[in-house]
Formats: sequence, structure tokens, C-alpha cells
Amino acid sequence: MVVTDLAGGVARAGMRKVVRMPSVPAVPEGRLLELPGRGTTYVVDVPGPREDAPTVLLLHALGCTAYLTWYPVLEELSKTYRVVAFDQRWHGRGIRSRRFRLDDCADDAIAVLDELGISKAVVAGYSMGGLVAQLVAHRHPTRVTGLALCATARNFRGKRREKFFFPIMTLAMHPLSGYALSRVEKVAQHLPAAPNLDASTHAFGRAEFRSTSAWSMPEVLGELGRFNSAPWVGEISCPTAVVVTDNDHAIPASRQRKMAAAIPGAEVFEVHGGHMSLVLHTNEWREALVAALASVAKRRVRAA
Repeated sequence: MVVTDLAGGVARAGMRKVVRMPSVPAVPEGRLLELPGRGTTYVVDVPGPREDAPTVLLLHALGCTAYLTWYPVLEELSKTYRVVAFDQRWHGRGIRSRRFRLDDCADDAIAVLDELGISKAVVAGYSMGGLVAQLVAHRHPTRVTGLALCATARNFRGKRREKFFFPIMTLAMHPLSGYALSRVEKVAQHLPAAPNLDASTHAFGRAEFRSTSAWSMPEVLGELGRFNSAPWVGEISCPTAVVVTDNDHAIPASRQRKMAAAIPGAEVFEVHGGHMSLVLHTNEWREALVAALASVAKRRVRAA
């Protein structure tokens, strides 16, 4: 079977995450949250420096969890923002559903905000989370005050082999989706109610990485292959920043820059590294994200 740069790159990056996780002093505790009519997910809600601090909603990458993608930046972001992150469908302690659909993920994000009593937020997404973030802004524009799109693109089907791979993946997985879901549910049922929060040990990364069943990957990859925001991404009107990983073999920097060019007024922030820069080059990555969010906030104030 053809293996795309996306699938192969993410898989290789995932293995590195297990053995090269950056250490942080503490990881904030989360909780299970029921989203009425949708299901239960695991949410991390970190207070900001004051009650009226703006909210940033963080959407994680493929094969990850809220913690696994975002834990190295939670403390820094909480100095300015109320920070919310959650496990998306078919990932970690996220919702299990009959099929994985990015539209559902976008609506889940709004449901999380609703349950936490948050009317509006800046939405930041990494890789797969960047696709969901685009959809949140497209489907729920009145709820989004800004976007930070990181290591992501308008679609993942630019190369010839990708154009073959994703439809084949979709056809292959359709009759297996019920079995795949049962395997995802089996892994989820055996997870402890709360994750290990000691990020000073390799056990933290291993446990978070293994909390997402490998059976979720073909289903999710098929959906990623169907995604294409090119027809409407230019309609996004909220302040947007794009964090480009300039040596990215999973999602080439050229695609990231094309997305930025398609969004009116989007500002670009560069990180000199690959798809896992947030783990392998944490300090540079954190600085770029903080700068991107500050840019979005500044433009939001000017527009008000």
C-alpha cells in the first residue's frame, strides 16, 4: 500500500515523541466532561491570570491527545490566556462515534466552550487540529475571535500518490469501521480515569501515545484525505496567524504557506524544524506560538 508523507511522517514523529518528550515542572489536571447529546471527553481547563482573560482553545494533532500535543506550552500560555484543550474523537479519552468526521470535531469544540460557559475564543490547531480549527471558524464564525494554524494546510492531497492513497483508504475502511470502532472502544475502556501527569518521566509520553488505538488511524486518515478548505478558506475573516514548520516532511512548508496566502491578512511565523518542532525544538516553537497569538490579539483589538 502507498504510504503518504503525512502518514509516514506522523508515525515517525510519534515514535520520537515517546522517547524525546521535553520535561516541564508540572502538568495541570484535567477532567472528564459530558457534552450533551455528543458524548464524554477529557478536558484541560487552565485559568488565566485574571477572570476576564481571553480564552485560547487548543486542538491537537493526529494520533495524539490534548496533553501530548500541548503540554509543553500550557504554563506559558496561561500567563496571558485561559487555556482549554480536549481529546478529540477517536483519540485518547475523547468521544467514540460510529464514524470519525471532522465536522463533528468542529462542533465538539463549540460544545466544549458551551459547557464551560465560554462565549468566544481564539482557536489554535496543530496539524489535524489545524483542519478542525479552520472548520470551527467556517461553521461557527461568531464564536471565533482569531485563529492560530500550526503545521497544517488546506488539504493533504496535493501529490499523485496522495490522490490515490486517501480514496483507497476510505474504501478499505468503510466496511471495517464498525470493527475499528470496537477496537478503539476497547482501548478506551481500559484507560485509567485520569492520565499520569508526571511529565518528568518517559512513562507520561508513552501512556498518552498509547491511549489512542492504532485502529483509529486508518479511519481518521481517510477523513483527513477528504478534507479540502480551498473553496472557502478565503472567506475566513477573523485575525489569523500561521505558524510554518519550514523543514516539515509530513506537511510541506509550501502547503502551509499557500494556506496562509489564501487567508486574508494572515501573518506567518516561521519555526526552523520539522513536523515535531513543538517537541524537538520546544523553546523556538513556544516563542513562535506566543508571538502568533499576540499578533492575533493585537489585530483583534485594532478591529474592535
